[in-house]
Amino acid sequence: MRMRGREFKLRLTEDEHSHLEKQAKKAGLTRAQFLRNVVMGIQLRARPPDTYYKLLKEINAIGVNINQIAHIANAEQTISKEKIDYLTKLLDEIMNKVCELK
Repeated sequence: MRMRGREFKLRLTEDEHSHLEKQAKKAGLTRAQFLRNVVMGIQLRARPPDTYYKLLKEINAIGVNINQIAHIANAEQTISKEKIDYLTKLLDEIMNKVCELK
């Protein structure tokens, strides 16, 4: 870890302090981390909601299922209507999960 030897005092109004707190929390950073990033010109983005990572895990699991079906279809050189319907259902699940995130 780098040693930070310089200290900097900053006076803020209540509104400015509140705004800083909200922005740092949105970015998932402490106030100090947030301010250091701003000073260094780093483009900050809001941290994705916790459900985002759960959604990624679910979509990945669905993708694994689709890949397994595709592998079987490629090996057999055919695919049944049931498997196509199941794939369509999996894709619908993905779309529904993405829409829930909005």
